[in-house]
Amino acid sequence: MPKNMSIKQLSTVTILLYGLVFFSPFIFRPFSPDIVIGGTTFTYILGAGLMIWLYIKNKQIATTSVEKNAKLTSPVFIFLLGISGIFLAMIIQAIVFSIETAITGETPSSANTQNIIAVILANPLFILATTIGGPIMEEFVFRRSLIGLTESYVGFWLSAIISSTLFSVIHQDGHFFVYFFMGFFFALLYKMTGKIWTSIIAHCGMNTLVVIAQLIMHYSNIELPK
Repeated sequence: MPKNMSIKQLSTVTILLYGLVFFSPFIFRPFSPDIVIGGTTFTYILGAGLMIWLYIKNKQIATTSVEKNAKLTSPVFIFLLGISGIFLAMIIQAIVFSIETAITGETPSSANTQNIIAVILANPLFILATTIGGPIMEEFVFRRSLIGLTESYVGFWLSAIISSTLFSVIHQDGHFFVYFFMGFFFALLYKMTGKIWTSIIAHCGMNTLVVIAQLIMHYSNIELPK
């Protein structure tokens, strides 16, 4: 591995690393469910840690146009926008769910979220993968790396559309526009500050609140209206 990588090299390595982590559960399948969940959680946290390390190690050279042209780079603004982004993301999610429900008549539930909650109930350790490891990797891959690879050819806005489309497809949830607009919103947070930490804060925070809310409803025996 080169001592200092370009943004294209770093983005490629980051995407390949994500691919390895994404398919890592297949490695643990021959073992017990606890080992599968524990191993998957470990690879998610390890993957996120490696991406952070690669970013810090190469951030002086491997920079995107978004990062070079950003104006609102104050750490205070990054933190405040990241925190407010948690609640804005949840509002956007609720609005898109409502529109989908009005058009299709289907219940606004997420199979992806329900599957994750089921795994967490079986092994609470998986919370670390869904609230920390997964969101961090997704931000480095779908926001920084994919935009970093494509923005010089098609510009930021089309890059954001491409990355948001892939972000939605990878979740395989049946709610394409929900994940698409979430991904696009996170891309806007990244663009506003030029720091991937902004969208990471918002994404991790949103996932954490969703998991907490789902667990509260489960243990309180609360059912959403059909």
